[in-house]
Amino acid sequence: MSEVIVYGADWCGDCRRSEKLLNTLGVEYEKRDVEQSAEFTEEAREISGRTNIPVILFADGKHLVEPSDADLHAELTLRGLI
Repeated sequence: MSEVIVYGADWCGDCRRSEKLLNTLGVEYEKRDVEQSAEFTEEAREISGRTNIPVILFADGKHLVEPSDADLHAELTLRGLI
């Protein structure tokens, strides 16, 4: 499993923002498009208990839902990913 998995969709502004931050910081991640896969949609819902995206899952099971750039940056820093 990747250290970071992003469940999202191309039409989602928050998803694009979070992915842009990850790309800018050089963080490798796996993108799982919930529009393309009902399985990914269900996985994201099971992880977060909600239907909001993006759901950003870390290897240890911790997740963030619709994080601000500051919150995502802080979590990546805490984990030593940047």
